[in-house]
Amino acid sequence: MLSMAKLDYHYRLKIRIYPSDRQKQIIKVNSDASRFIYNQMVASNRELYQLKRVKLPVELVQNRIQQLEDRQNAKQLSNHYQFLADPRIDSLTKANAIQNYRKAWQAFHQVHTAGVPNFHRKSYAWKYQTNCQYLGQKSAQMTNGTVRFLDAKHVEVPKLGRLRINGAHQRLLKRDATQAIRIGTVTIAKDAADRFFLSMQLGSKKPFVEPVLIPHQAVGIDLNTENFLTTSDGDVIANPRYYRTIKAKLAREQRKLSRRQMRAKKEHRSLWTAKNYQQQRQLVAKLHDQVRRQRQHFLQQLSTTLIKSHDLVVAEELRSKNLLRNHALAMSIADVGWRTFLGMLSYKADLYGVTFVTVNPKNTTQTCSQCRFVMGTQGTKKLTLADRRWQCPRCGTQHVRDHNAARNILAKGQTQLV
Repeated sequence: MLSMAKLDYHYRLKIRIYPSDRQKQIIKVNSDASRFIYNQMVASNRELYQLKRVKLPVELVQNRIQQLEDRQNAKQLSNHYQFLADPRIDSLTKANAIQNYRKAWQAFHQVHTAGVPNFHRKSYAWKYQTNCQYLGQKSAQMTNGTVRFLDAKHVEVPKLGRLRINGAHQRLLKRDATQAIRIGTVTIAKDAADRFFLSMQLGSKKPFVEPVLIPHQAVGIDLNTENFLTTSDGDVIANPRYYRTIKAKLAREQRKLSRRQMRAKKEHRSLWTAKNYQQQRQLVAKLHDQVRRQRQHFLQQLSTTLIKSHDLVVAEELRSKNLLRNHALAMSIADVGWRTFLGMLSYKADLYGVTFVTVNPKNTTQTCSQCRFVMGTQGTKKLTLADRRWQCPRCGTQHVRDHNAARNILAKGQTQLV
């Protein structure tokens, strides 16, 4: 039986679950345990760092260092903190919390952008991880592990038992009989709107999607705030602006939430037990989630269409963090979700066997796609954001700003692949 790392293809499945009140309590206990263990690892290692800086061989310091080093595994933590021995807590929840802490350090050492591991604060969102194990099984499938599908509407999870589910998993269940899909890491989560989800890491020796006949056609993509994107073929996709559409309603509901928060604090009531506050908090969370789901659906549909219709997709590299420093455009840039869209294009290109590259967008807007003349040179002025159409001073070609940029992006990508 091959491990997840040795399987050629990987896939992520996220489905909605509907736990009972008892199961919700178990999810809460495991989420709290996961957060506690992670925070203990952060605190212990910070203390170890400070203690090891003490050069004097003080016996008290050395004993404390030994105690902290002994608590670097789940068994020792459970022995020291008795509440972690609760039978409702999955043993793999503890192991995954420690593993996630170590992975956070690995990510920091490799890329230095995520920052060092910090404490996880308590919130209305819950999450913990477990793993699907195949004890005594000759082959790994979606129906014979410790986490398994009982039928099209139910799944079984350790400690939780039988859960009612809803999602796009039936296609995979039909293929599991012949494809032998293995379940790896499993995440159980609750969002701020009090909805529960189960995410699975799947692995297989065969592709998860059927091969499609992709035409030999290339496309360049120019992302902009005037519209969502313009392709080198001249197609323009409008920017739906989901957040701006709901912004006024969201502001009203957030003001109401703030008033209820102030009232609860004035009456010395805990926000966790203030029913009016909690009711309004869920309403605000659902409005935020509505915008997220609308944007996600739009990006998923558009990225799939582009990938399935072309064998080469070229887009511009974006530094969203730098772009967001422009306060005049920050809201529009955050609303479109460019980074999410490029991430979707990247993983879907791998999924469907399509080539996807990103190029440096320098001068793609200022360069004529016909004669390669660059605006801002030879005594000409650079184009501004207000210049949506312009004429090349050398060859006289009339350009639509975004269409011209998309053609230049495609040409850069084709040159990069040569």
